[in-house]
Amino acid sequence: MLFSSPLAWHVGIVAAWLGLVAIAAEGLYRFTTVDPEVTRKIVHIGTGPVVLLAWWLQIPAWIAVVASIFAGTFALLSYWFPLLPGVNSIDRQSFGTFFYAVSMGTAVAWFWHLDAPQFAALGILIMSFGDGLAATIGQNFGRHQYFLWGMQKSWEGSGTMFVVSFAVSIAIFAAIGEIGGKIVLLAVVVAAIATILEAFSKKGIDNLTVPLGSATIAFWLHGFLLG
Repeated sequence: MLFSSPLAWHVGIVAAWLGLVAIAAEGLYRFTTVDPEVTRKIVHIGTGPVVLLAWWLQIPAWIAVVASIFAGTFALLSYWFPLLPGVNSIDRQSFGTFFYAVSMGTAVAWFWHLDAPQFAALGILIMSFGDGLAATIGQNFGRHQYFLWGMQKSWEGSGTMFVVSFAVSIAIFAAIGEIGGKIVLLAVVVAAIATILEAFSKKGIDNLTVPLGSATIAFWLHGFLLG
């Protein structure tokens, strides 16, 4: 039977989580008066933890790649058709949803192949939690502004990005039993790089540059510092 194999159940768990995130976001958009940016952030932050489920349940990389292709195609279509009104109905041009799907599939395919899934998790969670919370804090509490490439940023938002990226990096390595001065140094560098990538990104491309850049720097530094 279709659901008699452990893999089918594992994929079902991941799909169920994503379904709950989508239902929550679209429900808020359709039945409340919350700002569409709120529903977008629910999807942005809520989708990230699927990488932990995929890591824990040992979901094969090919499934993640196929899922990212479907999600990316769906995201592109949603820019022209009302498929995801709760996610793409914001007043700014951004391909962030598409880049999100691409980055998740790429990170999983790459680091699963290297037998280093912790780096995929690190990059994706920095994107989902770091970038998501940075935008939320910056938009609601940012009082000290600066400008890059014609974009308005806030030191509060960038500070949030750094702190969350640092915390995510430490948490991922602590989860696999690695901690110490070198890991702290690695986390500081990764957090700084992620913050810079987020600050300089336009049109949602930070959903691609932040996770892949953070994961790559972490992988390289880990090999350099710890062998």
